[in-house]
Amino acid sequence: MLKSLYIKNFTLIDELDIELYPGFSVITGETGAGKSIILGAIALLLGQRADSKSIKQGADKCVIEAHFDLTRYDLDAFFSDNDIENDATDCIVRRELLASGKSRAFINDTPVQLSMLKELGERLVDVHSQHQNLLLNKQDFQLGVVDIFADDATQLSQYQKTYKEYHQVKQQLDDLRESIERNRQNADFLRFQCDELTQARLVEGEQEELEQQSDTMSHSEDIKSALYEADNALTAEQTGIVTALRTTLYELRKIGEVYPAAAELEQRVDSCYIELKDIAQEVSSHLERIDFDPAEMDAVNNRLDKLYDLEKKYHVETVEELISKREDVVRQLDHIENSDEALSALEQQLTKLQAQAAKEADALTKLRTKAAKQIEAEMQTKLVPLGMPNVRFSVSITREALSLSGQDKVAFMFSANTSTPLQPISQVASGGEIARVMLSLKAMISGAVKLPTIIFDEIDTGVSGKMAEKMAEMMQEMGDHGRQVISITHLPQIAALGTTHYKVEKQETVFGTVSSMHQLSPDERIHEIAQMLSGSDVSAAAIANAKQLLRITK
Repeated sequence: MLKSLYIKNFTLIDELDIELYPGFSVITGETGAGKSIILGAIALLLGQRADSKSIKQGADKCVIEAHFDLTRYDLDAFFSDNDIENDATDCIVRRELLASGKSRAFINDTPVQLSMLKELGERLVDVHSQHQNLLLNKQDFQLGVVDIFADDATQLSQYQKTYKEYHQVKQQLDDLRESIERNRQNADFLRFQCDELTQARLVEGEQEELEQQSDTMSHSEDIKSALYEADNALTAEQTGIVTALRTTLYELRKIGEVYPAAAELEQRVDSCYIELKDIAQEVSSHLERIDFDPAEMDAVNNRLDKLYDLEKKYHVETVEELISKREDVVRQLDHIENSDEALSALEQQLTKLQAQAAKEADALTKLRTKAAKQIEAEMQTKLVPLGMPNVRFSVSITREALSLSGQDKVAFMFSANTSTPLQPISQVASGGEIARVMLSLKAMISGAVKLPTIIFDEIDTGVSGKMAEKMAEMMQEMGDHGRQVISITHLPQIAALGTTHYKVEKQETVFGTVSSMHQLSPDERIHEIAQMLSGSDVSAAAIANAKQLLRITK
């Protein structure tokens, strides 16, 4: 239940701090006084997206805060699941809008995402505005009403799980069939590619090795000449470095015994001699191997040209990518060859899931059919006292293809008199009749889902007089059965039956237009209802009539 509402710097409201009470309350005020502003503030608390333009001109931010008593509503799981402290006697929901465009939301002073605020808001308050009457045109709304009374959430969840799996497998099957058809049309080309890439005998690293060989062969004369000069410099009989080092060793060895320093030098020169002698042997070996063979060079270049042609053809840059392409082609061919098995397996899985989904949809239909009878009976009971003695209300359930919601198409059928056949309610009901139907549905739904607070925004559109009083009695009855019902109304017959009466007013001040809301005293209430009856010129007759509506005997 909504215990209090605080609004600061929101559009035309400077500051509003008002207490609200259980049962049936009414809010009145002239058109344009600011009732929609109050609803707009509540909508923000329920998770509606914010607009910084809603902040009162000149203010840095606006604050909207509400306190709820949730002791009679089982919401403990929500708070524990979201790790939010919970005081069921005083749940605080707050929304702040900053001039910068940012918005912040809090539940019991814990910052939360807007989606979480919306999730909680949907379980705290139901705001029924005039445009919601259009929901009667929506098949999903009508189905949702039936599901509420069928209490089929568990069955519906199980069905939807099966249906989603069925739909997923169906999509896989469609994709596989399309892929098979596409691949079969392309099979000959794939086989040609496979043969071509297989016959190429591709080897990882081959291209780099061949490119090195080609580079070496193309410079063989330069390489051989350089190696020859290097070999000569190292091993020439008279001038070679190795020969010179050997002579140096011989001379140092001769004086080693009489000149100790020569022994150390001998060791160092010996190390150089051994290393250079080894280098000289390798240079000589390379020199012997270097021999230009035109036929071998042609073979290397021809192989490289083959690899380059394949890379260009398949739009790749390396042999490794060609190998990957070959493996991919092989996989596609394997897929084509094994596709019939995969297709058969998916078809069997789909048949099984379709049968399971159909079985679970049948169970849903049974629950909905039973609930439809309950709705028809209760709607008849509620609508007859609302000035429709010959009303007929029927819930039509027809079968259609399986979908996420099941296999049922729900339509509310309506006739206000015996001479008119039942037709879809949106096609035959007047505005006033739709208002009464929606009120009756809301009264039934509120009991089924145990909504703490219901706000009716001018649900009385299109009705007046005795029918308005009957609608007020229905809202009053809802309030007497553990629901907090708030009705924004222009009708005195409805306003008079509220347990608590609030008025929204708009005033012109030196700072601009300001909207306010306050609870009316008994005398103020008489005057307000009299004014609603007679206009601005309140007569004694209007006062008397107001007292009569308020059931005041004195």
